[in-house]
Amino acid sequence: MKQYSILLYYCYTQIEDPQAFREKHHFFCLDLNLRGRIIVAAEGINGTVSGLEGDCGKYMQHLKKDPRFSHIEFKVEASDNHAFQKLNVRVKSEIVNAGLPKINPRRKSGTYVEPGEFLELKKQEDVVVLDVRSNYEHRLGKFEGAITLDMENFREFPQKLPELESLKDKKVITYCTGGIKCEKASAFLLENGFENVYQLHGGIIKHGLEAGGEDFEGKCYVFDNRVAIDVNKVNPKVIAACHICQGKIDHMVNCANPSCNLHVPICPDCLIKYEGACSTECQKHPQKRPFNEEGYYQKTLNGYNPYRGIKRAEK
Repeated sequence: MKQYSILLYYCYTQIEDPQAFREKHHFFCLDLNLRGRIIVAAEGINGTVSGLEGDCGKYMQHLKKDPRFSHIEFKVEASDNHAFQKLNVRVKSEIVNAGLPKINPRRKSGTYVEPGEFLELKKQEDVVVLDVRSNYEHRLGKFEGAITLDMENFREFPQKLPELESLKDKKVITYCTGGIKCEKASAFLLENGFENVYQLHGGIIKHGLEAGGEDFEGKCYVFDNRVAIDVNKVNPKVIAACHICQGKIDHMVNCANPSCNLHVPICPDCLIKYEGACSTECQKHPQKRPFNEEGYYQKTLNGYNPYRGIKRAEK
């Protein structure tokens, strides 16, 4: 039985003093031995953390008791161990890097579509499914027939509006990994004249947990040590191609050259041939890391101390 849990969550809510909340929340997570990445902003909280099942249960209960987060939803996945090496709790201007601080999903955003409903709705002729994730994510996996955008990061989404003008007479269902990007993406579309905008509630992860991931082709990129996970238990299919030979493969790796560190699919044969590098040039690079069959190189902790720079407030 897997003893650890991985929690994926976000909540748009008003936080009056993000810095004070961040410091208190940081210590609370340390007391529970949680690890992961948490972003705090005046507009809410966004995080992925891992820990023992019981400790994660205490964390969820703690947040839900706070009136500000009473409507928060957690996507919970079982794990054999921690999905992160350390804990980072940071204050930023937005809980997802969209460059749209004035867009408030609490006022208006796309209508939620639950996983089961999504499978039926997307079959209708006047419906389009829009992936609002970055290139490296949707190249690894996406919903069958989904429209994808050529973006290096989500901040580029507003620039893609002209490409989406032809969809204004359609029902547009946005989706992302856990739902947070869709909150702002769907709100942005509504602000710009789109009338029938929906969002897959809980994103790909919730769809995998509640609907078996049906019709999601490939693997889902995740922002923890797992890198990529299977979500489709109904009709899985590999769609990614090896960066070097273009053969079908969904194994994501980091280039062994740290100055490149390109994150792409590479098949086992090419991984061996190029000694973990993504090209001949990177293979010959003097700083190339030793070959790792998994092709994943974790960042070193470099003297990481979770207590550095902050002091626990006096009770």
